[in-house]
Amino acid sequence: MEKLERELMLLSRHQVLARRERDPERLERSAYLLLSRIDTQGPMSIGQLAEAFGLDTSTVNRQTAALLRCGLAERVADPDGGMARKLRITVEGGRRLAGDREVNQSCLARVVAGWTPEEVRELEDVLVRLNRSAEALEGRYWPRVEEGITPTACQEPTPQESAAL
Repeated sequence: MEKLERELMLLSRHQVLARRERDPERLERSAYLLLSRIDTQGPMSIGQLAEAFGLDTSTVNRQTAALLRCGLAERVADPDGGMARKLRITVEGGRRLAGDREVNQSCLARVVAGWTPEEVRELEDVLVRLNRSAEALEGRYWPRVEEGITPTACQEPTPQESAAL
């Protein structure tokens, strides 16, 4: 377990350094994670985001307030008719998220450039298994596109949402 812990620590270190050194305009880690979750799942309330991440509502409130100030997310009426307002990614938020994903994927492609496609798939499979095991222990699952969830960033408001705004 010592080697696994060390390698995971180093992996997260490389990601953090790549974020800061490449472009100061890149999304903060919390913004990237929040926008990614909303993108995958659709509009979410602050309470839903807090539950999804296992964080205190006040923490998520501060993080989402920053998204709102920067124009990366907007408040919308609950598409399901609930009372709580939900957060949805704006066109700008979707653009920034897509840009960061593109940079991340490009960096990863350089890292594994000498690997075979089979080796890349093997790493993907092992990481999915590791993440799903961690999610099972926490009781909080991250929805995945390959499970039939369609990303929802930058959707235009429905007529009902437009009327509620």
